[in-house]
Amino acid sequence: MGELVTLGEVMAVTRVSGIGTPSPGAAATLSYAGAEATVAIGVARLGHRATWLGRLGRDAAADMILTSMRGEGVDVSRTARDGDRPTGQMTRYRRTADRVVVAYHRSEGAGVRLSPGDVATEAIVSADVLHLTGITPALGPEPAAAVERALAVAEQAGVPVSFDVNYRALLWPPEQAGEVLRRLVGRAEVVFAGLEEARLLANRASAAQADANDPGVLARLLLDLGPHEVVIKLGREGAYVTDGNVVLRVPAREVSEVDPVGAGDAFVAGYLSGRLDGLDLAGRAGRGVTCGAFAVATWGDWEGLPRRRELDLLAAGDGVAR
Repeated sequence: MGELVTLGEVMAVTRVSGIGTPSPGAAATLSYAGAEATVAIGVARLGHRATWLGRLGRDAAADMILTSMRGEGVDVSRTARDGDRPTGQMTRYRRTADRVVVAYHRSEGAGVRLSPGDVATEAIVSADVLHLTGITPALGPEPAAAVERALAVAEQAGVPVSFDVNYRALLWPPEQAGEVLRRLVGRAEVVFAGLEEARLLANRASAAQADANDPGVLARLLLDLGPHEVVIKLGREGAYVTDGNVVLRVPAREVSEVDPVGAGDAFVAGYLSGRLDGLDLAGRAGRGVTCGAFAVATWGDWEGLPRRRELDLLAAGDGVAR
């Protein structure tokens, strides 16, 4: 049913319960998160083979992450382990009922030491798609070189590349990010971007359209950079999808939002699953918005992602699946 390989960073997560600033004695849940790991878990739950490549410490957090990802069906056998640095950490809490705050502790973590030597070429050359994000090259020169290495291997082997812009303003300024991300977008087969991310990439592609709010205009500008498919993720409004010939506006599924974090990565997992299954653009996007809906309607980045048998669950008219 197709194989996905992805490369990136995973960190342990402490999710503080309740609303407000964390305080002594507050209840919390331990998990892990990473954009690429969420996509890998998402496609694995949908019945595909998935491999995650990355670097973790030799500590209890890394053991937890690897044990869980193996349990989710993701191949983590090529993970590099670093005895000199710990696994990165993040803390997540709700400062108000509708505002999530995420604090990262990654600068000394193992993930920022990801290097070209950690790229398992044999995994990429046998894959049906290589998925990358704009987070990894923002972590530093070595992770950026690892992305370049993975891209070069995929290009030489004829493996299609999926790229999610995933711009993180805390990691690098827009001027630097825009230049690097535009180059990566031009080497991808399919590209995912939010509206703000698309604007960032379109600024130099066409100064006249720098302030464009139309996802169709932005998608065309991104197509001009080189990819064959562009998906503009619109959150609660769904997604705009085009391959230059077919144009689709796909509405989001209506669900009760519990936790918005991870919805974009869930969408990507569903879309790429549809692509691996040979679905057309409408089928890919439909599966994407379904997976995104599962993500926002449950707690956690990846914990609520659907399995293949659950894809029709949200279609139950009265809210009860019998």
